[in-house]
Amino acid sequence: MNLESIKRFLPLSVPKDEKQAATYKRYLRIGGIVLGVLVLILLILPLLVNVNSFRPKVESQASAALGRQVTIGDLSLSIFSGSVGADNIAIADDPAFSRSPFLTAKSLKIGVELMPLIFSKQLNVTDITLNEPDITLLKGANGKWNFSSLGSGVTKKQPSATGAPSNLSIAKVNVQDGKLSVGTANSSAKPAIYDNVSITVTNFSSTSQFPFELTAKLPGSGDAAISGKAGPIDAADASRTPLEATVKLNDMNIAALGFVDPSSGIAGLANFDGTLNSDGHHGKTAGLFTGKQLKFSPKGSPSPKVITLKPAVDLDLDHQSGTITQGDIGIGSAQAHLTGTFQSAGNSEQVNLKLNAPGMPVDELEPVLPAAGVILPAGSKLKGGTLSAELSITGPIDKPVIAGPVRLSNTQLANFDLGSKLGALQAFSGRAPSSRDTSIQNASLNARVAPEGTRADNINVTIPALGVITGAGTVSPSGALAFKMVADLKGGVVGEITKVAGITSGGGGQNQIPFAIEGTTSDPKFVPDVTGVAASLAKNQLGGLAKGRVAAPTKVPKGLGGLLGPK
Repeated sequence: MNLESIKRFLPLSVPKDEKQAATYKRYLRIGGIVLGVLVLILLILPLLVNVNSFRPKVESQASAALGRQVTIGDLSLSIFSGSVGADNIAIADDPAFSRSPFLTAKSLKIGVELMPLIFSKQLNVTDITLNEPDITLLKGANGKWNFSSLGSGVTKKQPSATGAPSNLSIAKVNVQDGKLSVGTANSSAKPAIYDNVSITVTNFSSTSQFPFELTAKLPGSGDAAISGKAGPIDAADASRTPLEATVKLNDMNIAALGFVDPSSGIAGLANFDGTLNSDGHHGKTAGLFTGKQLKFSPKGSPSPKVITLKPAVDLDLDHQSGTITQGDIGIGSAQAHLTGTFQSAGNSEQVNLKLNAPGMPVDELEPVLPAAGVILPAGSKLKGGTLSAELSITGPIDKPVIAGPVRLSNTQLANFDLGSKLGALQAFSGRAPSSRDTSIQNASLNARVAPEGTRADNINVTIPALGVITGAGTVSPSGALAFKMVADLKGGVVGEITKVAGITSGGGGQNQIPFAIEGTTSDPKFVPDVTGVAASLAKNQLGGLAKGRVAAPTKVPKGLGGLLGPK
């Protein structure tokens, strides 16, 4: 290296004579040696500081702070990054829940202040990074979580002049690429697994509020992003720590979350964008739930329409209960309102809800009916009109009993000719109405939908082309029909019989023809009750004879002969 090159790279004036140049080069050599020695010291220093000697102290302090037994593997010191590393981390679980670890981790990196560590052998933690932890969360039958007692030693009173609780504070805490298992204690049910869990906490303090961010992959599909502020840590129950958070859940697989019994058939994908605020004892949540491909029955098929829910919920965390103060349900332009309460009871969630659905457009609801297990006759569909319902929803959330009045108005069962399906019953109408569709002026019933099947009482259907049909019956879980019905037909041969017999049709059931509906929901069979028909006619005739209003018939009407056959 010549003097010109040195002049270009050094912000110093280079001496002009050879003696000054030699002195300058000597200074450069000394500087290089000093720098090399410093680097060598930094490389050798970790060997001189036995960080493993801190391991018992670290384990002891961590165990005392968390209220759980903490074990760690070998410690290592990195001067350049100013951190202490540890491997094979394990934190014991609450013995009331499990003997397996609450947390295990591949490695732990602890940022430390170097000068106190080197010269005073004092360990001051600045940040913590936990790599690839495996965390198990368990809920007990009493509603307690296994992390409730976590940190019981953090805010424990320590002897001091002020009597103030000790404060564990760390500038930054990171959890990277973790796995979270959520399940029920002493249960054989498969837990829900959350992967790629990342948590960032800044300015953590056990006695004050601190900001946090959490992201994770949800079970089955989707992801979660939760951010906000938490703290101070509740010393008696960590699960009661106050919280203010925004929650975003995307493509959440409802069936995979483990909140509902898979046999219930409840499934689909959902998004949620909302807020959660809690003081540790009471909380509030609100937001927008958007469901896609939802279904609510084991035999249901995914809904092609999006279903939205705007909930507002008050939570009583101490009693594991809540009240839905607002629950606006939207299916296109159809609107319904859900309110009521829910209560955790052991491993299940019990609900007591009311659904008010006035005047919902049938055209919006029709594509969603199969998702609820409502199967119409093959090839048919409801068109036009409105549906109204006032339903109670009670029992376990995944197997509720739904009951209440339902009413259809001015609708049409397209591609289904009820007149022709009545078969031999047409003989009593004196005509055979033929239409591809069945127009329904009004249809009402009291429904009860339960896991053991569906029951419909007080059925009353007005079909302008036929008359009024009433009755009751059941639908089995497999879709088998068992209905006893009565058709009060308009005019026809019944009117002819009464006319020939000299009976005046003044109501009172003279035109009522009993029949049954059998088969399945997709292929119903309409079977006339001939015995019931004969009994009804005989009763009417005897009544007429008693009143002297019946003349001897001179012929058997054609309709009746068509029903009973040539004999």
